[in-house]
Amino acid sequence: MTQSKLFKTLLAGVLPVGSVFFAYTATAQNTSEIGIGLGGLTYKGELSPNYQFRNNRPALTAFYRKDVSAPITLRAGFTAGLLRADDGNVQGVNGRIAPLAEYRNANMKGSLLEASGVVEYNFFDYHDRRDKVHFTPYVFVGLAGFYANTQTASSANPQLDRKAGMINLAIPAGLGFKYALSDHWNLGLEAGARKTFTDQLDHIDGKSRGQNDLIGNSHDQDWYFYNGLSISYTFYKIRCPDPSQEKAKKN
Repeated sequence: MTQSKLFKTLLAGVLPVGSVFFAYTATAQNTSEIGIGLGGLTYKGELSPNYQFRNNRPALTAFYRKDVSAPITLRAGFTAGLLRADDGNVQGVNGRIAPLAEYRNANMKGSLLEASGVVEYNFFDYHDRRDKVHFTPYVFVGLAGFYANTQTASSANPQLDRKAGMINLAIPAGLGFKYALSDHWNLGLEAGARKTFTDQLDHIDGKSRGQNDLIGNSHDQDWYFYNGLSISYTFYKIRCPDPSQEKAKKN
């Protein structure tokens, strides 16, 4: 799929999410939030077959939340961070470098920008100050578009050397925890996965540019993960009584 087609697909997917996001603001509850977060991005693919925290690299995020109801929140966000992986960190069953990783001897580094829209399900209404519970765990799922610019190099296999940027889609899903410090300030903790639709984050797919199954796996796709802490500020909207409803109550 060409980048132009991917961009059109991204627009076709993100615009409905955005329209739903803003359409609900008219019927939403009285709270919304803006916030920022600090965390890390972690890549998973040929150069890191399993999640490795040692590959965690700094990332920043900014977001806007709108409460649709007590349990449902819509969130739009932007995330920017770094990616890194190295075959030298992949251990085999004997504790040494895995044979395939040792043969390939490649490493990858780069950066990633993400724009996302997700739906959060909150288990408690942590904005209700009349309640003793001022926290909530939550789960989320949505749609994201990202731009990744990465460089892969290998001293043993020069055909793997490549630097390129790409646009693609991802499905973000995960869980988190929110805590209301006061009427307006909140802390958050979140961990989530991004399932991409490409095997080119690391430029290794086992089938292009002279690659084979000794180099990469052509039957899977790359992932990346975000985990981090956030702080947000809550806005409350005071609604005026509907005169028609007040008149109906009197009658």
